[in-house]
Amino acid sequence: MLRGLYDWTLSLAARKSAEWWLAFIAFVESSVFLVPADVLYLPMALSRPDRAYRYALIATVASVLGGIAGWFIGHYAYDAVARPILEFYGKYDEFEQLRISSGVGFIILMLITSGAAHLPPIKVVTILSGVIGVNLALFIILAIVARGGRFLLLAWLLRRYGEPIREFIEKRLGMIAGAAAAALILLYILIKYAL
Repeated sequence: MLRGLYDWTLSLAARKSAEWWLAFIAFVESSVFLVPADVLYLPMALSRPDRAYRYALIATVASVLGGIAGWFIGHYAYDAVARPILEFYGKYDEFEQLRISSGVGFIILMLITSGAAHLPPIKVVTILSGVIGVNLALFIILAIVARGGRFLLLAWLLRRYGEPIREFIEKRLGMIAGAAAAALILLYILIKYAL
């Protein structure tokens, strides 16, 4: 099922309506969808490097708007909407542990790591932000920085290095970003409990 969903998402890049699909997928990824917008963004930017920054802007705006929707789901509809979504993806227990131990500093860290490496998935961070009541204006600014930074970095890499960077991005960047995210989380924990 997941592979079929991935293939379907990838097939959208060839359509004339690809920009609308990119916006839609970036929006729903930030609140409820499983497949990251990168699956559509990467082939679009590789096929039209001259539009890589345009696509990055579309993905950023839609992702932030989806993040705001996720914040509202978490803040106003946790039991009715967020909990069933989290249970569907098997993330409810993990989410509850995060909710109990999270504060604004941890949300900032998770937005950065989610923007860099999808760790944890952005939908978890946006819903959690609403549940614990992170200031919406602060959340929006952080989401713009985290998601915009990711898509703009990808645009720059794709414009500069083209097709050879695609394999690196798809296979190794996640591991590198994951290691960096783990290091940031460890640093945060050390600072939090050392003080």
